[in-house]
Amino acid sequence: MNKIAELKFHITNPYSCSYLPDKLACSEVASPEYLIDDQMYGQLIQAGFRRSGHYTYRPNCMHCHACLSVRVNVQAFIPRRTQRRAWKQHQNLTATQHSLHYNADHYALYQQYQLTRHSGGGMDHDCREQYQNFLLQSHVNSKLLEFRDGGKLRMISIIDVLPDGLSSVYTFYDAEIPHASFGTYNVLWQIEQCRRLGLKYLYLGYWIKENRKMCYKANFQPLEVLIHGNWQLLADTSSLPDDDQ
Repeated sequence: MNKIAELKFHITNPYSCSYLPDKLACSEVASPEYLIDDQMYGQLIQAGFRRSGHYTYRPNCMHCHACLSVRVNVQAFIPRRTQRRAWKQHQNLTATQHSLHYNADHYALYQQYQLTRHSGGGMDHDCREQYQNFLLQSHVNSKLLEFRDGGKLRMISIIDVLPDGLSSVYTFYDAEIPHASFGTYNVLWQIEQCRRLGLKYLYLGYWIKENRKMCYKANFQPLEVLIHGNWQLLADTSSLPDDDQ
C-alpha cells in the first residue's frame, strides 16, 4: 500500500547549490517526520527522495535537473579490475556495526576528511552540533559502521536499511593515507552486504554528471537512474533530462 499520500510536501525557498557553482537550488521536503518509518522511507527512496538527519527531501529545481537518483543492481554488478584491486588492498580492514552515537574520534576523523577533501565546501567547519544533526539523527533503521586497521580508526559509514536495499547516507575516512582506496572499498563492502542480506539494491544518492566528486558513482555498473519516475540503466543516456538554461 502506498502511504506517501499521508504526507505533506512543501518547496523550500531558493538557496545556493552545494554541487554546481553559481546556481540556486530548491528542495521538496516531506513532513511530518514522525510518519516516515522504514516502509514509507523505502517508498520515498524509490521516488527519488533522500535523508539528511531528520530532513527528507529531493531536488526540485525549476531550471536544472542535474541531480539524478541512482542505485546499483546488486545481483548484476560485476567489479572492474581497479575495483577488485581496491577490494584486495583493504582486506585488512575490520568492520563493526553500531547504533548512531557520538564519538570524539569519529568527529575528529570527519573534520580531517572535510578539510582534506572538501575544503571550502561549506562542511569543513561543521561544529559538533552540525555534525550530529547531519549524521547522528534518524527516524529510520540506520547503522554506523566503523572500519579499523589493527585497531586504528580508518573510516566511518552511515547506512539506512530499507525493505529492498541499503541506502549509503555518508562515508568519511582517513584522507591522508597515500594510495588508499577507502571510498571504492566502502561501496564494494556495502554491495556485498546487500548480497548477504538478500537485498536487491544499493542506493547511492544523487549522481551529477557535471560534478567530478560525484562521477565515481557511474563506475559501479549496472547503475540505474531515476528518470521521470522510472528506473532505467544509466548507460541509456538518450532520455536524460537537459537543463533549461
